[in-house]
Amino acid sequence: MPDQKPLFGVDVAPLSAPSEGADEPDMTQPLPARVRPRTLDEVVGQEHLVGEGKLLRRMIEADRVSSMIFWGPPGVGKTTLARVIAHQTSSAFIDFSAVTSGIKEIRKVMEEAESYRQLGRRTILFVDEIHRFNKAQQDAFLPYVERGSIVLIGATTENPSFEVNGALLSRCRVFVLHELGEDDLVRLMRNALADPRGFGDEGVRVSDEQLSAIARFSNGDARGALSTLEMVVINSPSADDGFVTVDQATLEQCISRKALLYDKRGEEHYNTISALHKSMRNSDPDAAVYWLARMLEGGEDPLYVARRVTRFAAEDIGLADPHALELCVAAFQACHMIGMPECTVHLAEAVVYCAMAPKSNAVYVAYESAKRDAQERMAEPVPLQIRNATTDLMGNLGYGRDYRYAHDAAEKLTPMPCLPDSLIGTEYYVPTDSGLEARYGEKLAQVKAWKREHADEWRDTTTDEDEDGASSRRPRGEKA
Repeated sequence: MPDQKPLFGVDVAPLSAPSEGADEPDMTQPLPARVRPRTLDEVVGQEHLVGEGKLLRRMIEADRVSSMIFWGPPGVGKTTLARVIAHQTSSAFIDFSAVTSGIKEIRKVMEEAESYRQLGRRTILFVDEIHRFNKAQQDAFLPYVERGSIVLIGATTENPSFEVNGALLSRCRVFVLHELGEDDLVRLMRNALADPRGFGDEGVRVSDEQLSAIARFSNGDARGALSTLEMVVINSPSADDGFVTVDQATLEQCISRKALLYDKRGEEHYNTISALHKSMRNSDPDAAVYWLARMLEGGEDPLYVARRVTRFAAEDIGLADPHALELCVAAFQACHMIGMPECTVHLAEAVVYCAMAPKSNAVYVAYESAKRDAQERMAEPVPLQIRNATTDLMGNLGYGRDYRYAHDAAEKLTPMPCLPDSLIGTEYYVPTDSGLEARYGEKLAQVKAWKREHADEWRDTTTDEDEDGASSRRPRGEKA
């Protein structure tokens, strides 16, 4: 059956799948495009989705595809699976790119799809990089997905929970695609070397060790692995027998610098800083240094990392080792003064120290508890005895009356309460027995015991709230 005419400049797949080998490969295309799988049996990896008996495979083979989102890192087969669906479906298949299309094009295509639906024909719309569409553009799909005019297949490298509208996401099934393993990438490259669309007619000699090196360099990215393989083969010398032999020198030049998977503004950014934080909390310096290197070598701002490590020193170490905060602030200053790449060692020192330091979150818990009371309880006035009487009027109203100056006492302590009446006795800071905090805990226990023992002294030496004088609740002279 002849191909359909393009809809408003958007390609539509043929009604029936083309037979294998029907089209001659365009050898001017990059290797990943030439050897892209055409059937499910050619797909490498993602066995949890397209293995025998798996849900997605059954849906594709039965041509009963519903709206779905393919989510995964670059080069794992999102577009490939869409192309396989295009080859196997009897529906109209529209290939749409969020990079080059706007809301005007969306509406035109949706109108065409609606006319197909009224004729009893289904339209599958594939939107690559759907996360690049804004809310208004994504909303344009919603009524057509709702009434069944289109089956939407979106591909995204970003977390769809954040990047796809909730209403649209609730109507799509999300399939998570994983990075390809080293064995999968080696098999993929072997297939490309044997495939006539690849290097099957050229005779390429390459060892398994060399293919494994390319696979490791590619970080689970099939497109990256095939592109690197193509670069290596093209730049390797041909022998007298006509075979191309991949030499080690060329290979090493092509894989001298790895492009790390890291997005400073995307989900990987938050995943990696979370990994660093949790590795330090778990006292694992090896993991902490690794995640630090992943961030810095991926292009992360060292000042961002320094801020997060400084926060960690107070939140997760606290008074168990107060020196940790000093060291982290010094590392932050070093990053600010000298920058990358010199400051990597300062951050590494801070990260290792934090990982090995004794841990306590008592200060963090204390603040969170106090914050909850400050936000949820009635905002009681500051007790009069600890108010600052900066004017005569304030003094006459009882501000500062009955204040006890701790330095005048031999113990440097007074029984004077400093919390509002309703919170007296509340404990926010509960020291742990970790590191130096055990000493602070002993000191706090002694302080509290002394204050309990001398509590009567405060009651005996202050004016009762019903008499003319200051109390912790009302200005002097104010009656109930």
